[in-house]
Amino acid sequence: MKKLLHVGCGQKTLKNTTKGFNDGSWIETRFDINPKVRPDILGSMTDMSGIGDCEFDALFSSHNLEHLFPTDVPIALTEFRRILKPEGFVVLTCPDLQSVCELVVEDKLTEPAYESPSGPIAPIDIIYGHRASIARGNHFMAHKCGFTETVLRATVANVGFLTASLRRKAPHFDLWIVGFKTPVSQSEAEKISRSHFPI
Repeated sequence: MKKLLHVGCGQKTLKNTTKGFNDGSWIETRFDINPKVRPDILGSMTDMSGIGDCEFDALFSSHNLEHLFPTDVPIALTEFRRILKPEGFVVLTCPDLQSVCELVVEDKLTEPAYESPSGPIAPIDIIYGHRASIARGNHFMAHKCGFTETVLRATVANVGFLTASLRRKAPHFDLWIVGFKTPVSQSEAEKISRSHFPI
């Protein structure tokens, strides 16, 4: 079995990751800063010292990087790279601020952009963090930075990941990127990316 680190898992488990991680060949370790979600490993993305070098085959992080200050993002990504095996890869997703800001320009900051299991999500929630969660006292949900396609691609590359591909995904205003720790062939990169990007 291959080893997956599910970073910032919240209440979610392997089944909430990607189709590629649900093919029966992966075992999940859940990692989160919030003890209330009962992760396997309690810790911060910027200090993963409880995990040794080269321990995991892959890392999945959904909507976590935006919760860091911009200066902390490279620190977290460097930690992600450190804990991966040489042939390892990351699958990252975060809000696409460029597409969200198109709604802001249309003066739709607080109008619902899409429906989620938590209810309607407006551009203000995507930019600054889910208001209802923050109102309930979950301040981990506040957003401190954001990304466009160009910025995310450059940020990932600057810490040494070799980017396979990036996708902007409607209707949830998401950016998806797959990065590899060491070089892989273009065909292999595309194959892996297709198995993890949403349809």
